[in-house]
Amino acid sequence: MPPGARTARRRIREARLKAPFAADPARSRGRRLPEPPSASRTPFQRDRDRILHSTAFRRLTHKTQVFVSHEGDHFRTRLTHTLEVAQIARSIARTLGLDEDLTEAVALAHDLGHTPFGHEGEDVLDACLAGHGGFDHNAQSLRIVTRLERRYADFDGLNLSWETLEGIVKHNGPLIDAAGAPIGRYAARGLPHVLATHAEATDLDLATYPSAEAQVAAIADDIAYDAHDVDDGVRAGLFDVDELEGVALVAPLLAEIRAHPRLDRSRTVHELVRAIVGALVEDAVSETRARIARYAPARIEDIRAMPEALVGFSAAMAPRESELKAFLFRRMYRHPQVLAVRHEAGRVVRQLYEAFTAVPEALPAPWSRDLAGLDETSFHRRVGDYIAGMTDRYALQEHRRLFDDTPDLR
Repeated sequence: MPPGARTARRRIREARLKAPFAADPARSRGRRLPEPPSASRTPFQRDRDRILHSTAFRRLTHKTQVFVSHEGDHFRTRLTHTLEVAQIARSIARTLGLDEDLTEAVALAHDLGHTPFGHEGEDVLDACLAGHGGFDHNAQSLRIVTRLERRYADFDGLNLSWETLEGIVKHNGPLIDAAGAPIGRYAARGLPHVLATHAEATDLDLATYPSAEAQVAAIADDIAYDAHDVDDGVRAGLFDVDELEGVALVAPLLAEIRAHPRLDRSRTVHELVRAIVGALVEDAVSETRARIARYAPARIEDIRAMPEALVGFSAAMAPRESELKAFLFRRMYRHPQVLAVRHEAGRVVRQLYEAFTAVPEALPAPWSRDLAGLDETSFHRRVGDYIAGMTDRYALQEHRRLFDDTPDLR
């Protein structure tokens, strides 16, 4: 057996022994409403299953990733993206000896709060709700799993464990600094109300890093985006695979693939996607192991108290991964064809919001129930919840019900 294969097998055996800083389902901080334990599943397994069976999760199949979902059957949707994230995350978690079920639960839930029509829908809905707290998909994910899902007799939401909620809210890192000031994406406008109030009520401690499992879900999200957007961009004709030769991360991978004799274009792209995932996963695992050696975390609390994320790309890989993202931003997300569709999709969301707020009776049941008892902000939030939960095709269907100029978004 080659030495490399022996090393890989040894590491796999070692990883089956949980890392000392891995989340322990037996020591979960529990749920907001206590429930009897399951005889066959850990708390994190139950969380994963509840997310998987939720209405919001099923709707992801018809929500846009970059292109509108009906442009073609082979382009990614929020659902296919989420499944790819979960697969990559679980693989990394297994390698590092983390709890795979918590990792998967966070990965499956990370995009539940996205609107129809991708980031355009979120941007427009955020502008519409500017006077009522704005819109943030991360906060909406929390709102869904703690309030909007209505499946159980004893509570609204999914009543997830504390660790899964922490991962949903903080998978991209702390939201505030030690003094309580919002940081990162929230520095300019402050924390969304739902994040601030729920975090305080459940002691999520927004100034610390989340579990290593949640951090793995976050980096798996980046890896999945980088790889499958290359695939979708080439497939859509927005750029050619040859143009990626100028991207430092991709160039050596592409050169190695093209050394294979008689490889057609389709297989070249698939091999490239696989190689990008492999390179980024291997770097993330290697760098995380280096940080483990540097900080020697002995328990999950040590992960939360670290001065930097435990999981990340190396100093050599991080700028190359950012360069690939910048390429995709220029050539794909800002491509005139994509921008034209985004503009029309944004108009659909804006007009739906304006119609429902002007004529509340146009809201279908149960969204139109008890409207008289709502204050102005609560009413606008309800309209926002309704629109945010729509799939792309349902948003177009509702637009056709109310307007005569619904775009076909092709």
